[in-house]
Amino acid sequence: MSLSDDLRHELAAITPQSSCDRLAELSGLFHSAGSEHLKGRGEVSVHLDVADPAVARRAFSLLRAFGVGSEIRTYRRRAFDGGTRYQLHVAGDDRALQVLNEAGVLSSRLTPLEHPPKRVVARACCRAAYLRGALLGGGSLSGPRSPHLEIRSAELDGAKFLSRIAEKEGARLDFLDRGRHAVAYAKGLEAIVDVLALAGAGRTVLLFEERAVMSATKSRANRLANADHANLVRTSRAAHEQLRAVELLRHSGQLEKLPMPLQEIAELRERHPTLPLRELALKCRPPATKTAVHRRLRKLQRLASV
Repeated sequence: MSLSDDLRHELAAITPQSSCDRLAELSGLFHSAGSEHLKGRGEVSVHLDVADPAVARRAFSLLRAFGVGSEIRTYRRRAFDGGTRYQLHVAGDDRALQVLNEAGVLSSRLTPLEHPPKRVVARACCRAAYLRGALLGGGSLSGPRSPHLEIRSAELDGAKFLSRIAEKEGARLDFLDRGRHAVAYAKGLEAIVDVLALAGAGRTVLLFEERAVMSATKSRANRLANADHANLVRTSRAAHEQLRAVELLRHSGQLEKLPMPLQEIAELRERHPTLPLRELALKCRPPATKTAVHRRLRKLQRLASV
């Protein structure tokens, strides 16, 4: 199974807890893999074209949760490997059009939107859900050599939108116009891991890192041994300073007055003194990015030094 398949299967198994998350994930799915079809006399239908049956079932479930009916069909691609594709057909009845408008997929005039309005991704959980939907519909992941993650979008504005919401959560996605479509993409292990962690793909993150380590170890064993030792020394020193800061804040009574994200990362660092930032980030609820965890720990150190 490819890394892309692993990623889609893991993301498809995550159940959104709130209605706003379900709406945002549905929006991401349709913006990355949806298309509108005019049927005449003002009638429209919307199709979702995906590569995996788990994604098709997920989209079917999301639509059903909003009271929208749909039909899953299959066909074989003529190009590439002739693999099976899965289409979700949504009839353009009043309820379906209302939900797709609320999700920012269609405008009030029933024209396609390049990206949803800000209200759909106003909260951090909704931004993560939108990114998860976009990865389910148009994401691909390759590696561990020359690691590359990309999310396909019909227009450049859609790719730029993905980049903006990722940036708000401490992750980075670049964007590129390829003519017939655009992509938001990340290169390099750390950048990719930040995006995957934001979407909630913790298991794929660990698998991806494991494959990367195994591949690098086979080709550059000696150099990696020296680099690993240096990283362990740096990580150990940093963790010691972070634990010291947490201890000072706790004894002074300041820790319990801090915002919950800072209290959470302080408790996680105490319980897991040797874990690197990336793994600490995955233990946050909801999972955070490595950058966000670094900022929180630095904040604790600054507060402790005052």
